[in-house]
Amino acid sequence: MSTTAKPRDAVALLKQDHDEVKAMFKQYEELGDRAFASKQKLAEKICLELTKHAIAEEEIFYPAVRADVDDSDDLVDEATVEHASAKDLIAQIHAMDPHDDLYDAKVKVLGEYIEHHVKEEEQEMFPMAKKAGIDLVALGEQIQSRKDEIDEIPPAMIPPVAMEGRRAAM
Repeated sequence: MSTTAKPRDAVALLKQDHDEVKAMFKQYEELGDRAFASKQKLAEKICLELTKHAIAEEEIFYPAVRADVDDSDDLVDEATVEHASAKDLIAQIHAMDPHDDLYDAKVKVLGEYIEHHVKEEEQEMFPMAKKAGIDLVALGEQIQSRKDEIDEIPPAMIPPVAMEGRRAAM
């Protein structure tokens, strides 16, 4: 996301992602109504960073929490469902034109979903992971490595109809 040094601890790394995306949503809100190109560029960056973050959490962090934290199944399940809702909005935003009537609304709702999700992770899941004695440094390195592999929103996350519409608009 940024050029600042990435923390090695998984919780610190994920929290830094949260902070950076929160700042991007704030920046989006401050753009003018007619700043269509800037909005699209920033929305695409937000969507990509959220995608990288979600994939890394789902593939690496959540399985570790589920395996090592007692009574975490419901929390991990809820976080996974929240990711699914966010991914659905990401796919919709990715397929839209910033001139579309609901573009700003969808970006705003995505920000609200993420704000809720972040609060739960930071107040519940992260403290549980710290207490459980998970090797957060090793996990952080795996998460960063996985995020570095992702440079675009995977086509599998975008419905084929949406991709056809997007290609036609280009």
